[in-house]
Amino acid sequence: MKDELIIFDTTLRDGEQSPGASMTKEEKVRIAKQLEKLRVNVIEAGFPAASQGDFESVHAVASAVKDVTVCGLARAVENDIVRAGEAIQPAESGRIHTFIATSPIHMEKKLKMSPDQVVERAVWAVKRARDFTDNVEFSPEDAGRSDIDFLCRVIEAAIDAGATTINIPDTVGYNIPEQFGALFEQLLNRIPNADKAIFSAHCHNDLGLAVANSLAAVSAGARQVECTINGLGERAGNTALEELVMAVRTRQDIFTVDSRIYTPEILAASRLVAGITGFAVQPNKAIVGTNAFSHESGIHQDGVLKHRETYEIMRAEDVGWSTNKMVLGKHSGRSAFRARLKELGIEFETEQELSDAFVSFKDLADRKHEIYDEDLQALVTDNNTRRVENETFRLIALKANTEMGDQPSAEITLWVAGEEKTASAVGGGVVDATFKAIEQLVNSGASLELYSVSNVTNGTDSLGETTVRMEKAGRIVNGQGADTDIVTASAKAYINALNKLLDPGRKAHPQAAAV
Repeated sequence: MKDELIIFDTTLRDGEQSPGASMTKEEKVRIAKQLEKLRVNVIEAGFPAASQGDFESVHAVASAVKDVTVCGLARAVENDIVRAGEAIQPAESGRIHTFIATSPIHMEKKLKMSPDQVVERAVWAVKRARDFTDNVEFSPEDAGRSDIDFLCRVIEAAIDAGATTINIPDTVGYNIPEQFGALFEQLLNRIPNADKAIFSAHCHNDLGLAVANSLAAVSAGARQVECTINGLGERAGNTALEELVMAVRTRQDIFTVDSRIYTPEILAASRLVAGITGFAVQPNKAIVGTNAFSHESGIHQDGVLKHRETYEIMRAEDVGWSTNKMVLGKHSGRSAFRARLKELGIEFETEQELSDAFVSFKDLADRKHEIYDEDLQALVTDNNTRRVENETFRLIALKANTEMGDQPSAEITLWVAGEEKTASAVGGGVVDATFKAIEQLVNSGASLELYSVSNVTNGTDSLGETTVRMEKAGRIVNGQGADTDIVTASAKAYINALNKLLDPGRKAHPQAAAV
């Protein structure tokens, strides 16, 4: 019998800390339900003490999912632990994850506490969290740069206090696999009560080693890994769930563990997170990138045609990829449309959402000869993206003109706080002119930090997905839009970002408010 590898997903907490990736309560619930389909063991739904919005999001996730443990993060302080305990209260299985820094630089420069004080606070925090749940996780923050003797001491005390999971974070992505694996071996061998807790790895990707470090930890005895969908997270991100899970699943000749993850839901989870956050997946991303199972080389193509395993170590279907075309057309009915989306893992909360998506599908069918599953997923994401709380701006009409030798121009009509307004502008290109025309109407004062375009499928009639990143007064948001016309997609993305900037429920960085 293989040991179970517990998958602790922190997309909704650590992943949300990527600048611009903050999510609304409703978006967190949608992702949580997909994570439940994926069969992750634990969802870290947020940092309840950070804000009222984060508290409500964790509470909503705890109420919405059943077959998964819901976790709230808390520093080793009274208010954090109380808020986390209250937020996870509706969960059938709840966990509090409390942490305190243990590296010399963090204790001296950030906490301004002595090692003895840190141990005392860690013990107190675990015991206080036990007032709300028996499922308590303790993390010595920056463990990867902590003194091994002190680390053993604080972890032993935390387990004695009632911690059932001990998480070892490589907080700044400093470790390398051999070093990180050796750290787990030492901790498991040296701590007398190590057998009374599950040891976990939480790795950051600053050196591109998060997955490798996590696998090294698993080989050394870790039985939980903390990860995110698409490797989303602060700075260079976290351990990518899809890569970690498939590495363990594919190399069962090496690993003595396996997870309960239902891998056909991996791609759906990846696309949902990418659509909600606006963080597009790079084409050559392992497992979920559009090129992950593509073969350009003639030698590779010949080998795969003769025997798939000559150049493929996994089946594309096992992680959710499909070669099926969407055969519905403009004459297809709502029931067939709903059924196909359900097969793709997309379900609607309300009939109105289905109706809106169906109208968009009919419009797309009039403009695009062949519709693929990828088009459908992008279409639904675009519909959901436009559904922003406290929406202030909405695209009504757009006319763009470009001709060699003449300066490109654009005329745009927006719904602005209940009134239609029109403006026109010229620019270096039609997208630049469109953005300038929008700014004439909204005068946002925001700066454009990033603009990117990607195609959903092949062909000149492909849906184009556009992402913009905007910043104003320290707040960063991503906006996303999709359309067969890239200028229209760009306008949708820009307007989506503006609506997020003006939405008080959006946060630039969930932990900032609590620090």
